Amino acid sequence: MDFSFDEQTTALIAKARRFVEERVLPAEPVLDAQLAQSPEEWTVRPIVRDLQREARAEGLWNLFLPGAHGAGLTNLQYAPVAEVTGWSTRLAPPAFNCAAPDTGNMEVLNDFGTPEQKDAWLRPLLDAEIRSAFCMTEPDVASSDATNIATRIGRDGRDYVVSGRKWWSTGAMNPDAKIFIVMGKTDPDADRHRQQSMILVPRDTPGVRIVRPLTVFGYDDRDHGGHAEIVFDDVRVPAANLICGEGDGFAIAQARLGPGRIHHCMRALGTGERALALMIERAGDRHAFGRPLADQGVIREWIAEARITLESLRLLVLKTAWLMDTVGNRKAMTEIQAIKIAVPRAVQQILDRAIQVHGGAGVSSDTPLAEMYAGLRSLRLADGPDEVHLSSLGRAQLKG
Repeated sequence: MDFSFDEQTTALIAKARRFVEERVLPAEPVLDAQLAQSPEEWTVRPIVRDLQREARAEGLWNLFLPGAHGAGLTNLQYAPVAEVTGWSTRLAPPAFNCAAPDTGNMEVLNDFGTPEQKDAWLRPLLDAEIRSAFCMTEPDVASSDATNIATRIGRDGRDYVVSGRKWWSTGAMNPDAKIFIVMGKTDPDADRHRQQSMILVPRDTPGVRIVRPLTVFGYDDRDHGGHAEIVFDDVRVPAANLICGEGDGFAIAQARLGPGRIHHCMRALGTGERALALMIERAGDRHAFGRPLADQGVIREWIAEARITLESLRLLVLKTAWLMDTVGNRKAMTEIQAIKIAVPRAVQQILDRAIQVHGGAGVSSDTPLAEMYAGLRSLRLADGPDEVHLSSLGRAQLKG
């Protein structure tokens, strides 16, 4: 196994780090101010558009997507760059046009879309002209088991009719989210993994109703387009909007979630590094009982454990990226599941300790820690909860 970075990757890391340090981090208070000026709006704020123009000019654009439509990077090349964006998950991923759920949706269209679907939706997503949403999770069933999905996609002549209720559709509150990828059942009587299909539903189609925004510990993720509950009330779309064929939805979802999981973990490592940096800074500046917090043994232990954890998990993520590049996602499933379980849990603990070191400031909006914690906690549910991955990984180990 060789995790060394080639010249292209090394140059990209340096460029991305410089851009994040010099342009993105100073822009965070600007974003806060712009959000405060129009708190009722869900649109992309001007500072994001400014950063996108600059990042695109720097060649920091669509780095996540391999092949002709993206930067052509391997997973191993993209991993350390994605980690850099984790220092500011609010601004860096959208600045580089590498933010979920658009990344996964672009991968679906790139890998499974027809030429017409790519022209209509992939091209404007690649250019950040529009946003998108992925509508899979449902409030009325345990969506950790994707075969439970109850939304119906029924054929009616030259159309399909979509009926159901979705929630946690990230990005859908933004009116610029012009296209939804919806997963539902086309044949409830088929094999349990062949019942589901995916279909493209334009936002303005009659019968699409945005019910409400959802919050994570009170945070609405307005800068990312929020999370929406959506009703599809007999929504009629052309049959040409079906992605691949009937019954291919479950396989497409698995193909989409594999890269998505490693992208999340890459960024989470960057978030952990920023939390550790903030913890170190606070420990040196803050005094209690006559000495700096850095002189307290427990604080030193937390810092040491955070460093060990981040270094260890980075190696596992890089191994996973290397395996995905060399043997494919299916054969790398053990490692993909392992990082999906281990990284968010570990970074959540680092964030918790960083909050503790900051005291009351840590749970306030005066530092980014509380919002970062909310994001990492929700990540333990996104793309499958810890328990599902633990069960699947354990079952695979027992079989082996």
